[in-house]
Amino acid sequence: MIEIPLRTGRGQNDREHWRARARRVRAEREVVAWALRGWTQPALPCVIRLTRVAPSNGLDDDNLAGALKGVRDQVAQWLRVDDKRSDVVRYVYAQERGPWGVRIEVVD
Repeated sequence: MIEIPLRTGRGQNDREHWRARARRVRAEREVVAWALRGWTQPALPCVIRLTRVAPSNGLDDDNLAGALKGVRDQVAQWLRVDDKRSDVVRYVYAQERGPWGVRIEVVD
């Protein structure tokens, strides 16, 4: 399990210029890449749980997945697996209330 102090967006509910969004996603991916350095990759196939921690009441399903898209993309790059390959890596999303952050877990 890896906990990253990262403030994610609100998924598709964010109304931001495409350049601002690209900058934010690039920064999110960079933070996740640094956090994953030194961690051993799990055996494939596997299930990865991405948990968004935020002080808000939470997001609906599609916005939760959108808010964690940059994190998912970076985890997929770290695993060297295309993130659309659900037969190799399945992503499960969760959220909880607390100070801003993202938790990445390999689920058995």
